[in-house]
Amino acid sequence: MKKLLIVLSLAGCLTFSSCGTTNPLSSIAGIGTGNTMNTAITDLLLQSVLSGIGNLGTNNGFLNNQLYKILLPPEAQKVASTLQALGLGSVVNSAETQMNHAAEQAVVTAKPIFTNAIKSMSISDAASLVSGGNNAITNYFKQKTSSQLLAAFTPIIKQSLDKNNATKYYSQIADTYNKVPLVKNKLNPDLSNYVANQAMNAMFNQMAGAEKNIRTNPAAQTTAALKQVFGKK
Repeated sequence: MKKLLIVLSLAGCLTFSSCGTTNPLSSIAGIGTGNTMNTAITDLLLQSVLSGIGNLGTNNGFLNNQLYKILLPPEAQKVASTLQALGLGSVVNSAETQMNHAAEQAVVTAKPIFTNAIKSMSISDAASLVSGGNNAITNYFKQKTSSQLLAAFTPIIKQSLDKNNATKYYSQIADTYNKVPLVKNKLNPDLSNYVANQAMNAMFNQMAGAEKNIRTNPAAQTTAALKQVFGKK
C-alpha cells in the first residue's frame, strides 16, 4: 500500500514543474527500515527527472542554453559558410531557431513516460540503483524509456517544424549540401528524428548531473531518506 502511495504521489508531483524543496514522498512512505531504500531511490528519481526536464521545457530553454542549444547536424555545420555565401544564412538561422523551440515543446511530454517507468520499478531494481554508480538511475531511465521518448517526441517536433517551415528550410540546406560534388556523407533529411535525439540526450545529460550531485553532495540530499541512504557513502 505504501509503495502504491509513493507512486501516486510521484505521478501527481510530476504533473507540475516542481514540487518544492520538501519532497512529499518522504512523509507518505515513512523512513522505516523496510521503506528507506525505496523512498530514497524514489526521491532521487523524482529530483533527477525534474532536473532533467527543468528549464529545457521553458521558452528558449534550449535556444538560450549554450550547452544544450541544438545546432544543425555536423555535416551541415561544415558547409555553413558556403550555405551563407549562397544566400542561405537566414535559412540556417531560422531552421536552428525552430529546431530548438520544437525541442522545448517535446521534453515536457516526458513526465508521464518517466512516471510509468517508476511504477514498473521492482525492489531489486531499486536495490541495484542505490548501490550503482553515479549515473545508475540515468542509465536505468535510458534503457527503460528511450524508445518511448523518441516515439513521443518525434511527432510533436515534426508538427512544430512543419508549422514553422523549418522542415522546408532544412530541405533547402540538405539539398544544397548533397549536391556538392564529391560529398560522400549525405545529410539525413529526417530533421525531426535528429532533433528528437538531441533533445533526449540533453535531458538525460541534465539528469545525470543531478543524480551525481545528489549521490555525492550532502547539501543536495534534501530528504531524510536521501541522507540516510546516500549520506553514508
